[in-house]
Amino acid sequence: MPADDFPTPSDTMITQVDLHLPQPDILILTSAGTRIPAHTGVLASVSPVLDRLIFRRSLQKLVPILGVPCEAVLAFVKFIYSSGCSEEHMEKYVIHLLTLGHVYMIPDLKRRCIEELAPSLTAENVIDVLQLSRLCNAPDLYLRCMKLVHRCMDEVEGSEGWRFLQLHDPWLELEILRFIDEEESRKTRSRRHREEQHIYLQLCEAMECLEHMCTLGCMTVGPKEEEHPTTTTGEDRKKQCSSYATCQGMHHLIRHFVNCARRSKGGCIGCKRMGQLLRLHSEICDQSGSCKIPLCRQFKWKAKVERRKDEVQWKMLGRKVLSAKATYFLSNNIRPLPRECIYRMEPEKVNEELFSYAMCKE
Repeated sequence: MPADDFPTPSDTMITQVDLHLPQPDILILTSAGTRIPAHTGVLASVSPVLDRLIFRRSLQKLVPILGVPCEAVLAFVKFIYSSGCSEEHMEKYVIHLLTLGHVYMIPDLKRRCIEELAPSLTAENVIDVLQLSRLCNAPDLYLRCMKLVHRCMDEVEGSEGWRFLQLHDPWLELEILRFIDEEESRKTRSRRHREEQHIYLQLCEAMECLEHMCTLGCMTVGPKEEEHPTTTTGEDRKKQCSSYATCQGMHHLIRHFVNCARRSKGGCIGCKRMGQLLRLHSEICDQSGSCKIPLCRQFKWKAKVERRKDEVQWKMLGRKVLSAKATYFLSNNIRPLPRECIYRMEPEKVNEELFSYAMCKE
């Protein structure tokens, strides 16, 4: 067909952007029978699919784009020429444009349609958009739809799309249920991990306060040979400790451990917890020769000689405590200060539930 025989934009009632292009040399046929003039070079440069249709299959200069409204095809052609689309057309034909962008491999159009669809997701249309995202290979949109279904499952189950899905696409229904189950499992694992890290941080704080009291001294706890100036009152020394509440709790626990009448017979629960804290310190202590923590060297020696079955668990717990401490410092951009309490914890945290919970995770 000669170029002079092509209809002008006024003949097809189509407004064409004045790009000072030559005479159109190809027609786009829509479902309504409308023929939209275009240029082979422009179409082929934007879409590899149109490139194959025009130059490799010799379609007699006629490209059919069927199955979508004529106005959607017009918006599609306009996007090819100007890389843009009016808000009215995008809002009205976003589903059709996403399909055309996928079929004709135009990633910019797909991305623009996904950006338009994502904020407009509701419990009523999410199943339809989810099916479309699978067909159009839009993983970002697919994940958004899945998360919305997970959050609003009760509302989604009452929608028309969900009922249609149950009747005609049981595999997608199974995929949704699996995603929901995995999300719940992931949340459970994440919550459990946060709880474990919190407990490891509390144990780390207890270790630091124990070292602080036995090396620098805090209140009436600490080495006798390190005398403080007589001008420093107890209230002033209380203010000097950066975590006095924790040190006070450890202070009471140590006093109980020293004065407990049942310690010679195996000790009470508080004595056992204090012994376990001392054992944990011996696992993470790197000052074997100069450490002033009570029983640190004895625990290290017994670990080498006796080789108990629970030695692996203690080493693993020590590594986790140090790892939680390092992670906390890195995530909060904190530079660790030696021999100083950094975290905050109530005195009651060093108790049976705390240590038993940490040990049962091993």
